[in-house]
Amino acid sequence: MPETQRATTNNFGIPVVSDNESLTAGTQGPILLHDHYLIEKLAHFNRERVPERVVHAKGGGAFGELVVTHDVSRYTKATLFQPGAKTESLVRFSTVAGEQGSPDTWRDPRGFAVKFYTEDGNYDLVGNNTPVFFIKDPIKFPDFIHSQKRLPGSGLRDHNMQWDFWTLRPESAHQVTWLMGDRGIPKTWRHMDGFGSHTYQWVNADGERFWVKYHFKTDQGIEFLTQDEADTLAGNDPDHHRADLYDTIARGEFPSWTLKVQVMPVDEAEGYRFNPFDLTKVWSQKDYPLIEVGKWTLNRNPDNFFAQIEQASFEPSNVVPGIGFSPDKMLLGRVFSYADAHRYRIGANYAQLPVNAPKNQVNSYSQDGAMRYATNSPETPVYAPNCYGGPHADASLAGDEGLWAFDGESVRAGYIEHAEDGDFTQAGTLVREVLSDDERDRLVNNIVGHALGGVSEPVLLRVFDYWKSVDPDLGKRVEIGVREGQSRN
Repeated sequence: MPETQRATTNNFGIPVVSDNESLTAGTQGPILLHDHYLIEKLAHFNRERVPERVVHAKGGGAFGELVVTHDVSRYTKATLFQPGAKTESLVRFSTVAGEQGSPDTWRDPRGFAVKFYTEDGNYDLVGNNTPVFFIKDPIKFPDFIHSQKRLPGSGLRDHNMQWDFWTLRPESAHQVTWLMGDRGIPKTWRHMDGFGSHTYQWVNADGERFWVKYHFKTDQGIEFLTQDEADTLAGNDPDHHRADLYDTIARGEFPSWTLKVQVMPVDEAEGYRFNPFDLTKVWSQKDYPLIEVGKWTLNRNPDNFFAQIEQASFEPSNVVPGIGFSPDKMLLGRVFSYADAHRYRIGANYAQLPVNAPKNQVNSYSQDGAMRYATNSPETPVYAPNCYGGPHADASLAGDEGLWAFDGESVRAGYIEHAEDGDFTQAGTLVREVLSDDERDRLVNNIVGHALGGVSEPVLLRVFDYWKSVDPDLGKRVEIGVREGQSRN
């Protein structure tokens, strides 16, 4: 072997004799079990895949940097949002319902999950390319996802199942209007906005609290695919979005977004015309204009897709001082469920994987579990409190742990209704006041095409009523289009 050529080793660094032929008993004999390198290769190969995400299974991502260009310190003391701050970040874009091998161009919301590696630990902002969602209570999340997946008998996707759920949960109207419109299929991940979607809490250096919503506005402009274009790409270029992001960054053409926020004083939430914590609602930008924060740029591809994208974890429970939660029920449900999903999928010690590990020092009493390699010194106690120099919690941070003050007895109830909180209100506003005539025409065509894809009576009648509740004219056009389509078929 030439001196410059590296020797093949097994996973423990031991040189191997051959990486081409198995060890056998004679030329024609059986393979021997003590060929430990063969066994290692086959056994590891059998375990190459971790379980795919139940939701957001198909995706891609890249690394980047947030540079704060404007002063929002009056609203938050979070270090990553202070003027001039530069923070390394990671993003994962994805579809919601599709499996690992599904096409990038199915009509579906796109996940927009961002991890910021701050000096105070990791801050994860888990959102979508839409500012709202289909449901407002996490108890319905498994049901919603099941309705978007596959039938248990045939294993096929089913529009009838989707519409059955949507029309029985009218709170979905706002999101479904987004989904069936132009932004339901972005041209690329670079050509879509991102949203934190949930209402979060900001706390400034004086302890003042504010409610906040995040908006990542694409600097490339909003562009979309028609249904026909998306269907063609699904067949001949199913990794269209993943390849576009990777190739664009590889060429040195770094996509960017302008990060903006809406800020609401805490005492204005109760009397606001929409419930500000309802994930199916947006805040009017006339009431709470966008405030610019900074520029977020993607400038580095992953070195290894599996290690840095597939094993990346994002969880809303990761908040840093100056940022907290709100009474948004969906957010609170996700605070538990996301981290728990990672413990199941990639193991209890997933936070030690390099892509998930924070840049600052970890002082934790967690120990043991599969695949753990980071440990405290032998002199550090494994319990708290202790009097032997182990880390102690900082009680002065009590106001920064993401919580908010509340009281009252435990109840099972919906949100308190605000003046304009109807499930169809904002969807109707979107249709009548935001969409152009051409966008409304495409919305109708998209709905009709989707409904003709297997939706049957009586679900179909509820579909018509659903859209008439959003907008009477829109609903009538949908009904006419479906009935005409049925007569042609």
